[in-house]
Amino acid sequence: MSQPNFVDVQRELAEKVRDACVKAAVSGFEQARMDGLCAEGAVETAVSAIQNLNLDDLLTP
Repeated sequence: MSQPNFVDVQRELAEKVRDACVKAAVSGFEQARMDGLCAEGAVETAVSAIQNLNLDDLLTP
C-alpha cells in the first residue's frame, strides 16, 4: 500500500475538524436547551463549544 499524499492527509484532517465541530455544536446546543436556555442562547453556547475545541486532540494519528 502506498503512502497517503498531502491532499489525502489534508482532507482527513479537514474531515476530522468538521466532525468535531458538528459534534461539539450539537452537544453544546442540546445541553444548553436542557439547561433552559432559549434558542439564541443555545446557539451561542454551541458556537462557544466549537471555539473551545482542543485542536491538539485532532492532530493525533
